[in-house]
Formats: sequence, structure tokens, C-alpha cells
Amino acid sequence: MRTDSATPKITNGVATITATQTQSSLNPNALFPSAWGPIIGPSRAIKTAAIRSGAIEVEGRTLYLARFPAQGLAFEKLMPVKALFNLVSRFQPRAERVPDGMRVYAIGDIHGRLDLLDRLLANIAEDDRTRGDGIETLYIFLGDLIDRGPDSCGVVERLLAFSRSGANVRFLMGNHEQVFLRALEGDRRSLRFLARIGGRETLKSYGIADEDYNALDFDGLAAIAAEKVPAAHLAFLSGFETMIRLGDYLFVHAGIRPGVTLEDQEQSDLYWIRDEFLSHRDSFGAMVVHGHSITEDIDVRGNRIGIDTGAFATGRLTAIGLEGGERWFLST
Repeated sequence: MRTDSATPKITNGVATITATQTQSSLNPNALFPSAWGPIIGPSRAIKTAAIRSGAIEVEGRTLYLARFPAQGLAFEKLMPVKALFNLVSRFQPRAERVPDGMRVYAIGDIHGRLDLLDRLLANIAEDDRTRGDGIETLYIFLGDLIDRGPDSCGVVERLLAFSRSGANVRFLMGNHEQVFLRALEGDRRSLRFLARIGGRETLKSYGIADEDYNALDFDGLAAIAAEKVPAAHLAFLSGFETMIRLGDYLFVHAGIRPGVTLEDQEQSDLYWIRDEFLSHRDSFGAMVVHGHSITEDIDVRGNRIGIDTGAFATGRLTAIGLEGGERWFLST
């Protein structure tokens, strides 16, 4: 079964997802590949499950216990029908495609966690080998390499070396890079703000001691930061892109403003937008892959996919893989 929309429509207690029927008959468990295990209703069975005009309809908001061991989802939890469909939809082939001959890995917000970056890059390399050669592999980093975590300097150095290694890699500017660069240019307002968003950890990773950080005024801190941060790191970060369009996908750090063409998007929205983007339910003209807004789990919607799983605090750094019309996820 292939779902054609990531989020079901809920109307009067009926959850509907558009789908293509590949089974000759339908029962509640046929909503999902049988290898995934049963969908169990703890209080009552699924009341209605039927194919009508190419749509699967499941009546009721009953909580169901989802067990998907064959897909590597090592958990059992109660969830509403809508959340269950959202979870299942992540593993279904989609209508959106990246250009033929290309395999894309997009990596979410790293925030100074060099340990997680190294682990995820190793996982991606193994996944890439397993999926076979003869195809162009592209890495896209969605921004916010720095701040909050303990080794922003190490992350920047690692990815600078990675970009020079011959790997096909592109980087998007995040709001944390924007503030950091402005602070290092001498903007006192940005330097003050940097301290509020995890910049202290970044400056410490570049060798600025706690006693200096505490004792210096903003001018003194800006001066010592300019000495400690290598020019090569600043040049590297300054070269990051604002958005990347590949086939039916758009990659951006924070999101885009609904109703505004891509050509007319403001940089401030691309790096900072939140509620207006996240709450929008209509198509953006492309499937938007973004970071910036932390969610406990991968956030798959009908018009966007959020992969910022809060690595600096949770230890979970996430990537999405794309090839043709296929999509999959890797996490630490």
C-alpha cells in the first residue's frame, strides 16, 4: 500500500488517508504490511476499515497499540489513529522525488555534538555502501552546527575537512551561524544575544577560558574571540547557502513564509521562522525538509518534514535519506 498524503484528514471521528490498494481484500491489519505486526485496539477493535473511492477510512479515535519490530521501531505505545498514520507514513514510498541518479542525505541541527556527528556520518557511510554504487551521493547539512553543545569548534573543523575531502556536500545557514558571524564582526547586540543561545559553549570550545569570559566586557570578549576563531572557520561558515531545491524537495534551515514565492523569501524567515510555517497545512509547492524547531520525534507532515530531534540535549542526531521516490531516516 502506498500512501499519498503524510497526514490523514480527521472529519467527525473518521481518519482518512489516500492510498493505492495492493491487497485483494482489506482488513484492519491490511492497512500496514503484515511483517510489521498487528495493530491492536486495547479497548475495542477497529470499528470500520474499508476502501471507498481509493481512500482508506478508519472510524473512531480509539487508541491503538502499535508494534513495528520488523522496521526497527523498538517500542510499544498507545497512540491515536492520527498519530499512528503519521508514524506509518514515514515508511511509505512517496509521490515526491529527488532527481534520478542522486541519493541525498540531509542532516539536522548538530549544535556542537561532534560525538554524534561522527557516529551519524559513519551510519550514513554504511547505509550508502549498502544501497550500492553507481549513483551520486549528496550530503546536505541543514544549519546550526554550533552553540549549546560542548564542541562547536570540533564540529566546524570536522565538516570543513569533510568538505575538502572530495565529498559532495552542501551547507545551509542556520540562525546560530548568522548570530555567531555577526558577533565576530563586532556587532555588540549579536554578541549579547549569542550568550543567550548557547554561544558561551561555542567560545569555550575555541579556547576562551571561563575566567576570561566572566571578566571581559563585550568589547574585550569580541576582541579575544576574533583572535581565537580561525579565519578559515569564519570563511567556511560565511559561505553557507540559504536554501536548496532538488526535484520535489526544498531544504532550508527553519522554513519558509507561506504565500511568498521562493525568490521573495526573506533571509530572516529562512533562518528564524517558526509558528507561521509550522502551522501551515497547505502545500508549499515542494516538500520542505527543515530543522530549527525541536520535536521529540521526526515530524512528518503533508507539506514538510522536520528532523531537528534536539541532538545537544537528547543525544539523538537525525538524517533523512532520499533516492528517487524513496525516503528513510537514520538517527544516533
